[in-house]
Amino acid sequence: MIDEIWTGIFSETLLLDYLARRTGSCMEFDTTIVRGRSKPDPTTGAIIPPLYQTATYVLEEVGRDKGFDYTRSSNPTRQELESHLAAIEGGSYAVAFASGMAGADSCMKLLEQGDHVVCCDDVYGGTSRLFNKLMSNYGVHFSYVDSQDATNVEAAIRPETKMVWIETPTNPLLKITDLDAVGKIAKKHDLLYVVDSTFATPVFLKPLEYGADIVLHSTTKYLSGHNQLIGGAVITNSEGLFEKLKFIQKSVGAVPGPFDCWLTILGLKTLHLRMQRHWENAEKVAAYLDEHPKVAKVTYPGLASHPMHEIAVEQMSGYSGMISFELNGGLEAGKTLMNSVDLCLLAESLGSVETMITHPATMTHAEVPREDRLARGFGDGLVRLSVGVEDANDIIADLEQALERA
Repeated sequence: MIDEIWTGIFSETLLLDYLARRTGSCMEFDTTIVRGRSKPDPTTGAIIPPLYQTATYVLEEVGRDKGFDYTRSSNPTRQELESHLAAIEGGSYAVAFASGMAGADSCMKLLEQGDHVVCCDDVYGGTSRLFNKLMSNYGVHFSYVDSQDATNVEAAIRPETKMVWIETPTNPLLKITDLDAVGKIAKKHDLLYVVDSTFATPVFLKPLEYGADIVLHSTTKYLSGHNQLIGGAVITNSEGLFEKLKFIQKSVGAVPGPFDCWLTILGLKTLHLRMQRHWENAEKVAAYLDEHPKVAKVTYPGLASHPMHEIAVEQMSGYSGMISFELNGGLEAGKTLMNSVDLCLLAESLGSVETMITHPATMTHAEVPREDRLARGFGDGLVRLSVGVEDANDIIADLEQALERA
């Protein structure tokens, strides 16, 4: 059959039938990661989807809609990415955004003035900035709870509550939420259930399986994986939510460029390979840090010492590459460590093939009030480590020489 396809003596129907069988829903996950739902370009046979770097499209005639008119509305490259994202997340629909925060903002636009949101307390600094400094100006209210105990979520629900917003693992304290327990609460109270799964990725966790209505990703991070772009995505099984989010996106123009979409597609094809190495390296680094005399505390879902380790084992198939830890010397020791690394890169982001180290209190979460941070166990000396895919021994050696100075 394959010989027939590539000798050039086949019909287009034969090719499409073959590819439909090979890219159907029965594929294993690793195959879906690589192939998505795509087929070779019907015009040229190109394996990699074409880059449609265009703003507008010529219409065949007035009143005849062929699907594309203006790239703010839709773009073939973006649609290819969205199809791929939906496939790997196990969802029906996906919307690709210009950034993770653009996706989060569009989710907020599903709400109305007077609505209330229950949110996990250890939420990404950009998300809390959006909620507290922007959405609050439009009459949307927020309550923050430690969602590691699902009863805290239910206790915070009010008559005007319309949404539950969860990160798991959280940024930067790596808290784990029992998604099934919170999902049952959200369903019981008819609430929109949003889960930011950026740290876990679909390789290790699929929140839609636990009742989530919307899964949010910063594709900047693991999904693209190479520090080369900014992007975001939401995935859902609800056609109604999909249509609303597409309308919001078109109205405000929160769209990624075709080239960024194309690069993200390339990144997705190796996601499963990279995530396995991130996880393996993080396990080794976390074990090393956990035994180091200068380290006061290590937080990593894969460690048995993590308070929600058993839940992580139940709902995740791996623990990703994020580690948080505090040094016995506190803030000054942490600064010395981060200023002394060589291989590890002092940088804001995470989820790339390179190992990156961050001081959340002065970097990613600088706008979170100190009293709020301290109240949830987020100290001034907290160090966040995004473990890359280099050799784990080299990462540990770099941390060792930096810890000697800390």
